[in-house]
Amino acid sequence: MDWDKLRVFHAVAEAGSFTHAGETLKLSQSAVSRQISALEESLSTTLFHRHARGLILTEQGELLNQTVKDVFGKLAMTEAMLTESKERPKGPLKVTTTVAFGSTWLTPRIREFLDLYPEIEMTLILDDGQLDLSMRQADVAIRMAPPRQPDLIQRQLMKVHVHLYTTRDYLDANGTPVAAEDLENHKIVIFGEEARLPASSVNWLMDLCKAYKRSPRQVLRVNNIYGIYRAVKSGMGIASLPDFMVREDKDLIRVLTDLEGPSVDAYFVYPEVLRHSKRIAVFREFLIKRISESHF
Repeated sequence: MDWDKLRVFHAVAEAGSFTHAGETLKLSQSAVSRQISALEESLSTTLFHRHARGLILTEQGELLNQTVKDVFGKLAMTEAMLTESKERPKGPLKVTTTVAFGSTWLTPRIREFLDLYPEIEMTLILDDGQLDLSMRQADVAIRMAPPRQPDLIQRQLMKVHVHLYTTRDYLDANGTPVAAEDLENHKIVIFGEEARLPASSVNWLMDLCKAYKRSPRQVLRVNNIYGIYRAVKSGMGIASLPDFMVREDKDLIRVLTDLEGPSVDAYFVYPEVLRHSKRIAVFREFLIKRISESHF
């Protein structure tokens, strides 16, 4: 059996469709479909039941998927054991997190971590989607929601709080709101693409305005929190932003300080098979210490 085809098969089994698996693998839907068809032909068995609502594993598909997960897990553990130094953490460490957290808080602190552990080879993947840790798309994930995949170890890192922010230039030009009702006279930037909201509460600002029967001008809709941050920094309007993004940004000012949006928990997540990795252990402890110093 071809390893590339097995990797594609596992992605399809987890996603439940060729299209979603293709998005994860950066392949076209047709390329994924061809790989699965070729694998089924080589095994002379059907691995998926095709339905209008998606794909369901056959009994043979379930057996193969479990075997693939076990094999890749053992390979991941073997790789970790081979590359891990007995004296110091050493080797590759692939970390994934959201674009917002990675760009504004994590990346500026990576240099300090690598100065402490120069033999670790860090790769940082900023992606608002959830990469498959069991397939070694990453070793560690920092996520703003509990993991959905099984066989993952998770530790709560911090609670993320959100408030309303804008720039001094915007307030000078448009006035400062002193109550939620005043938002009707202001421009706001919100999260777009309702079907892809990272959390159901991300547009709590709009819910707040509806509760007060106010209709502020939605000057921009962006499907990325970091994009909203950049728009606000340009003086475009007011938006809800996580405190970790703006704590060290002197250009942004918190407004309506008595209002606080719904908080979310951030988690440090990694596969069970890497539970003895020194690289992961030192990175986790580094993050815990730096987050505690940030007083989130």
